[in-house]
Amino acid sequence: MRSDAVHQVLEAELADARRRRGGEPPRVLDVGGGSGVWAVPLASAGCAVTVVDPSPNALATLQRRADDAGAADRITPLQGDTDALAALSPEGGADLVLAHGLLEVVDDVAAAVSALVAATAPGGAVSVLVANRYAAVIGRALAGRVSDALRLVQDPDGRLDAASDTLQRRFDAEELERVLTAGGLEVELVQGQAVLSDLVPGSVLDNNPRAAEEMAELERLAAVRPPLRDIATRLHAIARA
Repeated sequence: MRSDAVHQVLEAELADARRRRGGEPPRVLDVGGGSGVWAVPLASAGCAVTVVDPSPNALATLQRRADDAGAADRITPLQGDTDALAALSPEGGADLVLAHGLLEVVDDVAAAVSALVAATAPGGAVSVLVANRYAAVIGRALAGRVSDALRLVQDPDGRLDAASDTLQRRFDAEELERVLTAGGLEVELVQGQAVLSDLVPGSVLDNNPRAAEEMAELERLAAVRPPLRDIATRLHAIARA
């Protein structure tokens, strides 16, 4: 797995799960995991991963990636959405539940969070990764799309009009923590992913190992330090029932 702040936290969670299970492979449920961006590396690291996604095309891509990585025997792909999660995954069966890029697109956030909680084993964790409203505001403003930036600030869901926005909503750190807490979760961490790296020209880091190392350290520190955290491209939370 990669070395950014999100991956470091997940690696620590999986190490705890292995200890709780006496060395047995951690059980991971990836809800909306699509083409396997997270699932395949986790399976390659020895986890037993179940991926639930409504798209048959995404699941087909997942299968190809898993085959190429030699991890297909550790991945169970299931077609379905969050509404069907209870029927697709055992209640309390996952040591780590991933909801990465999920809450921005579901129709009912509260119902989705409830389903994630039900799927989590005692002592397990829910990992949520969402698009950040304020990063979108900054990005639009820097691109000269001031009216879009204003709309993202003013709209209750941090969304543009339905015709031009593929997301149902965007979150800020307070809103993310609120919806998770309302769903019965105790939020242990809210951090940023891609706080400043998306703003740094690639030419600054290309063929410059020291600059790349310094960028990685800057990201690690900024990920947990408001207000820098609060402008990250994505917000990441770890929570427990």
